[in-house]
Amino acid sequence: MSQTQFESLLSDIATDIAQMPVDATLQTHLNQRWGTHRNAFSQLKALCKAGEQDGWLMAREMGGIKFGRVIKPGTHTAHFSVDVVRMKDIKGPHHVHPNGEIGAVIALSDGAKFDDFSEGWYVYEAGSAHHRTNRQRVQPCRYSPRRARRGTRARSN
Repeated sequence: MSQTQFESLLSDIATDIAQMPVDATLQTHLNQRWGTHRNAFSQLKALCKAGEQDGWLMAREMGGIKFGRVIKPGTHTAHFSVDVVRMKDIKGPHHVHPNGEIGAVIALSDGAKFDDFSEGWYVYEAGSAHHRTNRQRVQPCRYSPRRARRGTRARSN
């Protein structure tokens, strides 16, 4: 499995949701069309695992968090950027999502959660804010809509 396959899959998902508002309806749509019961979600999990093993995914690590921007906005996923992060039992800094955040929680152990979301898709609406938290091993694959100028990480993700 390759980075090209990862980009293609995420491009398909981004194309599907590009014109949808970033809200609870989008979360429902993602979980129905691209959710854990679908082959695409299994592919996403496998591609994340392969990408980490091959070194093109989550190439950075700080404070027990592995992370990396895989796709920049304006490339394969229109106005979305794609980041992949792996955390375990960590409370992250408080931050705001000016344009919202869309993510897939990939559980790496039984009972793993990201911000109380089990495996599957989540959506934070524009303007939402929180401390990122997780229990056990979890790997969120995040789409961040980039319709405005990017600020510091604490403000834009």
